[in-house]
Amino acid sequence: MTREEIRKEIREAKDAGNRSLMSLRNAQQLLSSAGNWGLLDMFGGGLISGMMKHSKLSSANQQMEAARYQVQSFQKELQDINVPGDFGVNISDFLMFADFFFDGIIADWMVQSKIGEAKQQVNEAIEKIENILNDLNSWERQIGGM
Repeated sequence: MTREEIRKEIREAKDAGNRSLMSLRNAQQLLSSAGNWGLLDMFGGGLISGMMKHSKLSSANQQMEAARYQVQSFQKELQDINVPGDFGVNISDFLMFADFFFDGIIADWMVQSKIGEAKQQVNEAIEKIENILNDLNSWERQIGGM
């Protein structure tokens, strides 16, 4: 592979990584909002807070699916590059998200717990992708200086 071809592949990987980050950050915001509405719902927020929580969870779930697709695309782009280092980590392992749509204080607590777990997984995926993108930037600079 020529230097120009490698640089092109790196740019494609970086673009896919940035799309992944955008989807993950959108999911992160929706999960935070769902968590806030969930807390209100747990402490007597009523029908509207419950509906808002479920709406935000539904949107977050859709965004997690989009993020899962984007991360898979990123992984494929990374496979196009023979990059030294630990780029083969399965980032999508971080993107497991389960929906719980029940009523009642115990179920609401379970939903809050699952929202917290999903937020943690999204945060870990964001951190991993940011690290990979930083490594790609460094590698691109090294290739440019050759």
